[in-house]
Amino acid sequence: MTTLLLAPLRGIGRTTLGALAAIGRIALFGGSAISHILRPPFYPKEFLQALVHIGYFSLPVVGMTALFTGGALALQIYSGGARFSAETVVPSIVAIGMVRELGPVLGGLMVAARVASSIAAEIGTMKVTEQIDALVTLSTHPMKYLTAPRVLAATLAVPALVAVGDSIGIFGGYLVGVNRLGFNPATYLKNTRDFLETWDIVSGLWKGAAFGFIVAVTGCYYGMNSGRGAQGVGRATKAAVVAASVLILATNYILTELFFSA
Repeated sequence: MTTLLLAPLRGIGRTTLGALAAIGRIALFGGSAISHILRPPFYPKEFLQALVHIGYFSLPVVGMTALFTGGALALQIYSGGARFSAETVVPSIVAIGMVRELGPVLGGLMVAARVASSIAAEIGTMKVTEQIDALVTLSTHPMKYLTAPRVLAATLAVPALVAVGDSIGIFGGYLVGVNRLGFNPATYLKNTRDFLETWDIVSGLWKGAAFGFIVAVTGCYYGMNSGRGAQGVGRATKAAVVAASVLILATNYILTELFFSA
């Protein structure tokens, strides 16, 4: 009887320890990536290609997500505020909600879905086809050539994506507020400007940098450690997206606690 009762707890314990061990391995991998970013040789061509792939080509999905999120947020806040005769808070809450939380988090998750899977699949395929072994044969460090440019590019590109997404999200709230909810355009913009502080924007950009780092590190880690064959690459791709998404949400809470707990 005791064994039957303890079996579920053992399963939970094994899962928890496995998750913590995976986080530790990813953290060590990320530290190694940082050390390679700071030391030569550098590969500017690989960095620029990664910057375009991660930043420019992610703009459509991030922009569309932010636009509809801003519009939906305006509708929800107006509906909730109407219960307390507080409909006028819509512009300020939409702006603060987008730049502090929704812009960075949704942008990070969209980039994770698109970029982490792509990086893991690309590097995993290179491992399966022994292209990584060929790099070592040519005296090129895989971390230096494959990981460092992608991590640096993602860390720089995602904050820019967050800034664009914040602007588009606020614009989506403006469109809904003015055309659907009857707000005066000048008043809506004034309330947005008056209640939005510099730290709100800066904190969101810092979150974007952290999320970009997480996305690239998890994608590269699972790609480097993928199993053999198509199934191994598929599992690595799935694990990269799941790990990046969970780490983004957990990191978002930690950063929010650090930035706004006072």
